[in-house]
Amino acid sequence: MEGPYIDPAPPRFIVDRLRAQFSGSVLDVAEFRGEITVIVVKDALLDIAGFLRDDPGTAFDLLTVVTATHYIARDYDYEVLYHLYSLSKNHRLRVKVRLREGETVPSVTPVWPGANWPEREAFDLVGVRFSGHPDLRRIIMPEDYPHHPLRKDFDVEGVPSDIRPQARPASPGFRDMESV
Repeated sequence: MEGPYIDPAPPRFIVDRLRAQFSGSVLDVAEFRGEITVIVVKDALLDIAGFLRDDPGTAFDLLTVVTATHYIARDYDYEVLYHLYSLSKNHRLRVKVRLREGETVPSVTPVWPGANWPEREAFDLVGVRFSGHPDLRRIIMPEDYPHHPLRKDFDVEGVPSDIRPQARPASPGFRDMESV
C-alpha cells in the first residue's frame, strides 16, 4: 500500500522495549482504539524521550502535541500528555506523566526543540511548570495574569470561583443558559 496510513496493529513491542530499558519507570499502559498510551514516572521522562527518539527500533523523531489537563479529587492534580510520531516507522505513541500540585516536569525541549511553544501553552493555560525550559513564560494570557484559565477550578466568570467577590453579579448570558 502506498502513502501514509495508520497501522491497525499498534506498536506493542515498544512497551516491552521501554519496560526492559526502564524497569520500574513504566507505571501503566493503556490501549484504546489502536492507540497506546504509556504512563511513566516524571523523573524518567527525559531519558525515556531520548531513548524513544534515538533507538533505531522506535525512531520517534516528531513530537506532534503536548497537552496538559487539570483534575480535581484524584490522586494526582495534572496529566501532561506527549503525542509522538515516527516518520520512518509510521508509529504513533502517547507518553503521559502525572503530577501533584507544586511538582514540575522536565522539559523535553532538549530532545524535541519543537516542544518549546506547546509547553509554554500548557504552562500558561493549565499552570504546569516545566523544569529546564529555555523560556517558560506566558504565550497567550497577559504576563501579569495570575490565573490559569483551563484549570477545572477556574470559573467561567474569569477568575477562580473561590476568589470571586460575592457581591459581583454573574454574567447574564451564562446564568440565563442555566434556566433553559
